[in-house]
Amino acid sequence: MKKMKTIVASLLIVLATLGLDQWTKWAIERSISLNDSVEMIKHFFYLTYVQNTGAGFSMFAGAGMGFFALLTIVALAAILYMFFKTEDSRYQICLSLVFSGAIGNFIDRMTLGYVRDFFSFYIFGYPFPVFNVADICITIGIALILVSMFIDDKKEQERWKQES
Repeated sequence: MKKMKTIVASLLIVLATLGLDQWTKWAIERSISLNDSVEMIKHFFYLTYVQNTGAGFSMFAGAGMGFFALLTIVALAAILYMFFKTEDSRYQICLSLVFSGAIGNFIDRMTLGYVRDFFSFYIFGYPFPVFNVADICITIGIALILVSMFIDDKKEQERWKQES
């Protein structure tokens, strides 16, 4: 029963975050001209509409649609495998976020040939690469997986100390 609840929760997370990702991309595309910016917080946060033909931080720009399609399909298959392989609901929820983000950017790449990015920050006067909701989902999902692994490792170390 717990497994089914986690699957339903994960599916809801994917649908909600994917919907938010696609809606925000649509809204930005209709509100801001390509490569234009709207300052939201002076000298810090901007909404900037750009079209990214690469991966995170524009890596592999120009690698081609086939490369990204194959890479994403392999990543999605690996995420699904890990999701159903683990019994840990924390990891399943985290993997749902990563899956949602991958799907969100995959939809853009396959339908438009680029990913729509728009969150732009200047940290200590330096621009951070522009990103979107899908990128946030991927980053948070991976960060939470790493935190969970760290916590599990600490618990395991404590257990070994107590048994010694």
